[in-house]
Amino acid sequence: MTARPARLADLAEIALGLPEVQEGTTWGRPAYVVRKKAFVHFREPRPDAVDPDTGERMDDVICFSVGDQNDKDALVASESPWFTTPHFDGYNAVLLRERDLGRLTRRELEEVVTDAWAARAPKRLVEAYFDEA
Repeated sequence: MTARPARLADLAEIALGLPEVQEGTTWGRPAYVVRKKAFVHFREPRPDAVDPDTGERMDDVICFSVGDQNDKDALVASESPWFTTPHFDGYNAVLLRERDLGRLTRRELEEVVTDAWAARAPKRLVEAYFDEA
């Protein structure tokens, strides 16, 4: 059986299926938030993320929290659509263009979103979630 490519609707379904997650906003853009902490958010076009083909600011960048620098390095180093910019040096997050969601499987997206949630949610909430799973 072939794994299904991830879709934008999957992102919402996965994020909202995690404990205490709400849709919110960060800097006026959509975000998924656990106890007032965003773990996935849609970035506004910024000068640090420019499309190499057009020279235009990317308007479809999604930011995902990660647990630590090792997690970040592993995602960015893999042959995948994950990337970072100098703006995120020292910050535990990776970036993904919305147009590249389909390069991931739904299962891969679920793993990264769950890890992003776990990186920002309170420890007790994370422990309870994984104990139940």
